[in-house]
Amino acid sequence: MLHRRQIHHHLCFLLLVFLSPTNVHCLNREGLYLQRAKLGFEDPNAVLSDWNPRDKTPCKWNGVVCDSYSVVSLDLSSSGLSGPFPSILCRLKNLTFISLYDNFINSTVPDLARLADLPNLKYLDLTGNNFSGYIPESFGTFQKLVVLSLMENLLEGAIPSFLGNISTLKQLNLSYNPFSPGRIPPEFGNLTNLEVLWLTETNLVGEIPGSLGRLSRLIDLDLAYNSLTGVIPSSVTELTAAVQLELYNNSLTGELPSRGWSNMTSLRRLDASMNELTGSIPAELCELPLESLNLYENNLRGELPDGIANSPNLYELKLFRNQLSGKLPPNLGKSSPLRWIDVSTNSFSGRIPENLCSNGALEEMLLIENSFSGEIPASLGECRSLLRVRLGHNRFSGEVPAGFWGLPHVSLLELIGNSFSGGIAKTIAGASNLSQLILSENNFSGTVPEEIGFLDNLMEFSGNDNKFSGSLPGSIVHLGQLVKLDLHDNEFSGEIPNGIHSWKKLNELNLANNEFSGEIPVEIGDLAVLNYLDLSGNRFSGKIPVGLQNLKLNRFNFSYNHLAGNIPPMYAKGIYKDSFLGNPGLCGDIEGLCDDKREVENTGYIWFLRSFFILAVVVLIFGVIWFYFKYKKFKKVKKTIDRSKWTLMSFHKLGFSEEEILSALDEDNVIGSGASGKVYKVVLSHGEAVAVKKLWGRSKLADESDDVEKCNRLQNDGFDAEVDTLGKIRHKNIVKLWCCCVTRDCKLLVYEYMPNGSLGDLLHSTKSGLLDWSIRFKVAMDAAEGLSYLHHDCVPPIVHRDVKSNNILLDADFGARVADFGVAKVVDVKGMCTKSMSIIAGSCGYIAPEYAYTLRVNEKSDIYSFGVVILELVTGKPPIDPEFGEKDLVKWVCSTLDQKGIDHVIDPKLDSCFKDEICRVMNIGLLCTSPLPINRPSMRRVVKMLQEIGTKIEPKNGWERWEIDPLLL
Repeated sequence: MLHRRQIHHHLCFLLLVFLSPTNVHCLNREGLYLQRAKLGFEDPNAVLSDWNPRDKTPCKWNGVVCDSYSVVSLDLSSSGLSGPFPSILCRLKNLTFISLYDNFINSTVPDLARLADLPNLKYLDLTGNNFSGYIPESFGTFQKLVVLSLMENLLEGAIPSFLGNISTLKQLNLSYNPFSPGRIPPEFGNLTNLEVLWLTETNLVGEIPGSLGRLSRLIDLDLAYNSLTGVIPSSVTELTAAVQLELYNNSLTGELPSRGWSNMTSLRRLDASMNELTGSIPAELCELPLESLNLYENNLRGELPDGIANSPNLYELKLFRNQLSGKLPPNLGKSSPLRWIDVSTNSFSGRIPENLCSNGALEEMLLIENSFSGEIPASLGECRSLLRVRLGHNRFSGEVPAGFWGLPHVSLLELIGNSFSGGIAKTIAGASNLSQLILSENNFSGTVPEEIGFLDNLMEFSGNDNKFSGSLPGSIVHLGQLVKLDLHDNEFSGEIPNGIHSWKKLNELNLANNEFSGEIPVEIGDLAVLNYLDLSGNRFSGKIPVGLQNLKLNRFNFSYNHLAGNIPPMYAKGIYKDSFLGNPGLCGDIEGLCDDKREVENTGYIWFLRSFFILAVVVLIFGVIWFYFKYKKFKKVKKTIDRSKWTLMSFHKLGFSEEEILSALDEDNVIGSGASGKVYKVVLSHGEAVAVKKLWGRSKLADESDDVEKCNRLQNDGFDAEVDTLGKIRHKNIVKLWCCCVTRDCKLLVYEYMPNGSLGDLLHSTKSGLLDWSIRFKVAMDAAEGLSYLHHDCVPPIVHRDVKSNNILLDADFGARVADFGVAKVVDVKGMCTKSMSIIAGSCGYIAPEYAYTLRVNEKSDIYSFGVVILELVTGKPPIDPEFGEKDLVKWVCSTLDQKGIDHVIDPKLDSCFKDEICRVMNIGLLCTSPLPINRPSMRRVVKMLQEIGTKIEPKNGWERWEIDPLLL
């Protein structure tokens, strides 16, 4: 039977034909076919509104091109059309061009089989739709087809070999489809006219067939993001027309072909990074006029051939994380517009080539973790194009050129772990874009110049383990964006300047082991987000400001100074003793401090005793009453909890017993309650706290459901999943499960305690102001690393299935931990991570669109949910909100960006100077929430993208000159 909507469309078509003869009779047959196709489409953007049946021919309609009176081209790209593919288009026998690129058409590919009947069809582009199923065998019979693009759909099965029969093909694009694991068909070597072959992320396995070497006209070959193995065949060097070879992110082994590269005179870009290649870089390869050479993250050895320096167009050279050695070619950059060079984490030695920036284009110079030596060339002090400089952990020495300090566009200057000497030049005033200045572990000396205060965008100044001296410049208090100031182990003296209350974003202050003196500024108590404070090993005197109790300090140290007076009551505890050692004048209720100085005035002491006695009597009376009711309650609880029947299973070395946990499970300690049970905060005898989740008992579950057995089963499944998952995991960004306690009717899970609660509670409350951008980015980074560990490092992989902001917990340092594994599932590797579940797991607003109707569990569902969390961090809005109407957060962000722009999306609480970084992170969130699972990056890729953003903090003064990536909208 026909679907009701199809019947409606057929009736409409018949009405056009029979009831309106004055209109339809003037429209030719091909126009009628197109009218019928229009009736089958959903057209929310009205792109087909000018398809008027009153016209004689369709030749002036949008997207239609005619030759005389015959339709030869139909281009409806990016029109927002949805619905099934209109097979009636196959009756337009003169069609040569069809493009339905970037729509929402959702037919199965077999419905397209009749397209092969079009005798003149040369161009077929169905990229970016929802076509599913197997590629029809009829496609192998195309006679004139030149371009076939099926990229970004939901195609299944292995890539078919019959496509190798289309001898006329020049472009074949099948990238980003969830094909079954399969090999590259050797028959593709028969496509001798082929110029473009894109098979990116198509689940390829096995070796690259040598037959591809017969594609003498091939210009662009992309086989990236697959699981290809074996060596790169030498026949690859027979691709004499090739301009670009993309082989990255596979498992290729062996050496690069040693000969034959000289035949590839057209080759400009080679990317074989993220494989397992060995051997050396062929000299013949480096003689080519390359523009980009990416061989990073392999096991390559030997030296970089000097010939690479002769390339006139080289703009990108990335060789990091290999085992390369020797010196960089001395003329590198002299003849080419080099923009990006990254040779980090190798064994290179010698000096930095003088000519790296000879053409004034160098933007990134990353040489960390090598054995480079000598001084920074003076010529680099004039390289005004530089954006990022990382020279850490080498053997550099000498003074830094004066001009180098003041490069105007550099955002990151990292010189850590070398032997640089001299001081910071006053020219640093010109480094207006500098956000990270990392000079740690060198031999820098002298004073920090006043000009440091001109760096309005500076977020981090790390100069520890040097020989800096003198006072801190007064201008340093003007660094309003400062997040970290670390100057420990130097020779600074004098007092901390007045005005540090302007450091509103300061998170870490470390001035330990210097010669600072004077009193500790009271203003430190105004630094709301400070959580790391170390002033030890100085000459500070006076009292410790009581205002420090306003801070949420995760770590602090005032030891070995000349402080006196009473310790602020909040910190006058034995667990903080080590933070106050070496201050003979300090007093507090801590054993070993001020034991011989407890003399007080007699009058005050007597008054205190009298007051204390009266207060004690009152407290005693109320205490007896409280104890009576508490004891009754305790007896009641004791009847229901027989401690002798508890079974404890620990996953870490414990410093507490089950008795200590059980005795604290009363309503006064409840910090949360949910569908599965209550959560208690339990402070242990040694001062540390744990969180205890007590799962609801059977009676509670039965009250809320008529199916008691089902409730018990769900409870047991959640408990078992939590224990099985967290009991085996050891990762800094996964919440730690200390142990579990089990009895017949009650189950307890004991976790590490997270003082700042869940991200969702904090982000969507009045305390959201505590989460500035640096903290939000840190949370995204931590959570991404936790999920990446689950997806990629656990064997077998684990899918969380309920990623949301309320399941991301924050410690005292706002470090994030992924939590709540009650619905987590181990991925069935043999089933290719697509095991169907009997129920939908997840939370409203976070569930991936395909999960709701397929119930298929895979990592892509977690990635979608994590993308929603990223959008929460960027917008400050929850995933579902009345403000959105019928939309969720993802749809609201996309529509608001399109209609109103970026200013109406980003949380107004965030500082505008981070706009570029915020928008880059939002791009990742939009990519993760792509409707097509195949378009979502892996969590490992998400981590890498976030890491790259973390090293590219480029704050702007305002919100101008920013564009969202149009591919993500």
